[in-house]
Amino acid sequence: MDDLLAARSTMALSLAFHIIFACIGMTMPLLMVVSHWLHIKTGENVYLKLTKAWSKGVAIFFAIGAVSGTALSFELGILWPGFMEHAGAIIGMPFSWEGTAFFVEAICLGLFLYGWNRINKWIHWFSGLLVGLSGIASGIFVVCANAWMNAPAGFDWINGQAHNIDPFAAMFNDAWVSQTLHMTIAAIEATAFAVAGVHAFLLLKKKENVLHKKAMIIALWFGAVAAIAQPLSGDFSAKDVAKRQPIKLAAMEGQFETLKGAPLTIGGIPDEKTRTTSFGIKIPHALSFLSYGDFNAEVKGLNEFPEEHWPPVLITHLAFQVMVGCGTVLALVGVIFLFFQWKKKHLLLNKNFLKIIFLCTPLGFIAVEAGWIVTEVGRQPWIIYGIMKTSEAVTPVPGQAFHLALFSIIYSALSVIAFWLLKRQIKVLDNDPELNGGANA
Repeated sequence: MDDLLAARSTMALSLAFHIIFACIGMTMPLLMVVSHWLHIKTGENVYLKLTKAWSKGVAIFFAIGAVSGTALSFELGILWPGFMEHAGAIIGMPFSWEGTAFFVEAICLGLFLYGWNRINKWIHWFSGLLVGLSGIASGIFVVCANAWMNAPAGFDWINGQAHNIDPFAAMFNDAWVSQTLHMTIAAIEATAFAVAGVHAFLLLKKKENVLHKKAMIIALWFGAVAAIAQPLSGDFSAKDVAKRQPIKLAAMEGQFETLKGAPLTIGGIPDEKTRTTSFGIKIPHALSFLSYGDFNAEVKGLNEFPEEHWPPVLITHLAFQVMVGCGTVLALVGVIFLFFQWKKKHLLLNKNFLKIIFLCTPLGFIAVEAGWIVTEVGRQPWIIYGIMKTSEAVTPVPGQAFHLALFSIIYSALSVIAFWLLKRQIKVLDNDPELNGGANA
């Protein structure tokens, strides 16, 4: 493995690991706050126990996410000095704002965890809300920086140097709205369905546990709304990509020829050597309409661009298909949940429905990972789109494969620790007699 591939693999591994904790940090506090609010309004003890259980989960994920986030910060400088040399002065602002949001999140989480019966109940509740809002703000600021890599702005690039830097224009670049909106909804969708799936699994073992039932319902409300909204945000994002990065759109669709009235390809295997995509199902004119709002609009194919500027087409295309497939399934399940909640509440605890929710547990995170592959691999060979290639930014230090091996071990260990800690929390809930048909439940 050469050093460029090892550095890219290390960054990919770190992002793939950290993004799960970032999504949870953006969503779990919101679930916690809703449960806390229900406890304050109804006085039901089950919501208090649920709030405390979720808050411990938030603390666990926050601690591990802080470790992986810190590692990512170091990796940016260590692995990509060429990038940081120029980008640091341009896009440093959202990272500094992200740091501020992180500190607010940490302080408010401390207040929430240790504020029980010590501070006013509404101030206590508000501190939990701030944990969620600052977590979302952190995510938005980081995605702003990534959006800049896809839509560089706020500087003039002259003779390999950045001049006339405007950090606000850089941060609020052309891609920041579509990317942050899509990512925020994805985070809520993925985490909410994962939480619902865990509680559905526990309900399959103990159907009478009222805490798991209420937890699953709260999480599914978040997940269903997000999953149904996500296709709209995806459409907005796709139109933005079509406008700014037509080569990425072509790779996402596995489209080699420029066509008017281009079809949307579902599935299929792109072959860069033959410049064809086989086995896909084509919906006539759909890609033109989805990209430009016109059934006969021209969509550029990969053949319009120099081959050395192509991203890895097969990976980008398959990742896009996986993301859309998972999102479609979750949206359908979300619609079914809302229908049951409206008309058939007795079916919410039906075994088959619980099994479906359990099977959905990983789908949101699979979609998130696939979406980031589309974003990052689809931008290659550029680290700053149209400005700097990834190969120009990588560190000249040899031996990057050892770095990759080290981080693989660290993330594996952190995964085991997180799983063990969460399993302990779940075991406590399962063994609580009050939650298994008790009077206050």
